[in-house]
Amino acid sequence: MSKRTIAIFDFGGVLIDWDPRHLYRKIFGEDVAAMEHFLSNVCTPEWNLCQDAGRSFAEGTAALACKYPEKTDLIEAWHSRFDETMRGPIEGTVEILAELRDRGVPLYGLTNWSAETFPVGRRRFEFFTWFQGIVVSGQEKMVKPDPLLFRLLLERYAIIPETGVFIDDNARNVAAANALGLHGVYFTNPAALRDELKAVGLLT
Repeated sequence: MSKRTIAIFDFGGVLIDWDPRHLYRKIFGEDVAAMEHFLSNVCTPEWNLCQDAGRSFAEGTAALACKYPEKTDLIEAWHSRFDETMRGPIEGTVEILAELRDRGVPLYGLTNWSAETFPVGRRRFEFFTWFQGIVVSGQEKMVKPDPLLFRLLLERYAIIPETGVFIDDNARNVAAANALGLHGVYFTNPAALRDELKAVGLLT
């Protein structure tokens, strides 16, 4: 196997504890069933992915508000209170990121994230400044696991796939990375990630 010398990170679920429930628990209170129904039937993962793919929140919110006018305020909160969907950094992974930076490992980001809300995360988390380059799906109008998005990252930053390790908490994205020659790592927790990076020589 070629030596792996570059690390490519997903953000939500890997470096940032992102979950819309962090916000909607505040809104729904103890009515967990109502919250889960809302997130499964109104502001669904599929709906959110459309914003990650480049649709504006104005358009996405309007589309749902037409169907669920009584839930307009709940729908609008996703965008207006987006910062509250991020509980904070996943500290163990950020520690690994800092170690890689200190070792001189080039760091890149590849994220499914709306172009409108990505700046909220960039402003909040200092570690975004550690990356040599970041590709944001909402800016490119395509989402992982589309191979074209991976190829865009590789070409834009002249990354040879056989030198890169790609870390993501979505198995489909990891499989797409592997298919392109990257070494995909399915993220479950920081300790397991550390073991994986030791195995490929990025950490000692």
